Amino acid sequence: MKKRVLFLDRDGNIIEEPIVDEQVDSFEKLEFLPNSISALKFLRENSDFEFSMVTNQDGLGTERFPEHTFWPVHDKMLSILKSEGVIFDDVFIDKSFPNEKLPTRKPGVGMLGKYFSDEYDLPNSIVIGDRLTDVELAKNLGAKAIWYADKSRYSELENAGLSEYCILICNNWDEIVKFLLFPPRFAEVTRKTNETDIKIALNLDGNGTYNIKTGLHFFDHMLEQLSRHSNCNITINVNGDLHIDEHHTIEDTAIALGEAF
Repeated sequence: MKKRVLFLDRDGNIIEEPIVDEQVDSFEKLEFLPNSISALKFLRENSDFEFSMVTNQDGLGTERFPEHTFWPVHDKMLSILKSEGVIFDDVFIDKSFPNEKLPTRKPGVGMLGKYFSDEYDLPNSIVIGDRLTDVELAKNLGAKAIWYADKSRYSELENAGLSEYCILICNNWDEIVKFLLFPPRFAEVTRKTNETDIKIALNLDGNGTYNIKTGLHFFDHMLEQLSRHSNCNITINVNGDLHIDEHHTIEDTAIALGEAF
């Protein structure tokens, strides 16, 4: 079986990114984002993803950002994560500046050549990060992206032409875990006979939303109550032989809905 990978950004995604200089170069600056450790622990224990950290550290090793201030804090972060069961299979750090435009710098994939092999399932791998460059990295990998950002920023994604590569915008780690491990249970059923033509869409993990049109108002009403009180989202469209009687419409709708459940 091919391996799936979670490509995880570091600053602004797992730990806080300092606003002033965007450098986590002292222990005082090391602060984990809410629920990031517990969420990553749950994902590590309950999924088959490999974990790969991919981070840009602008000018690491220069006078502005000497390595002796970076590595102790970085290693401490990894040590804390490991103590909670969050182990990274690989860590990739690019030290270049944006203007250098090196292929190793995100969204470039120069550091990630090992994943372009038959060993890995990139189409079902996920990049999680707080910048649009992380979404672009997913595009370049042929993977999908979760943008760790407020949902109100969706227009930025569209303007960058990256919306088709992003499967979720969310800045809540608990929601990300739920999305990855507990996707909505959804079914579509089509049933066509000489008497009826039925299309049903059912989401067991909905909020009680419905759109039901069987041609029988009282039957619609009863099915709407099923949706409302179960919190299932149900869409039903039926074209039945009501000019003969109600029997086939009700029976065939029940059969199709039962198949959906």
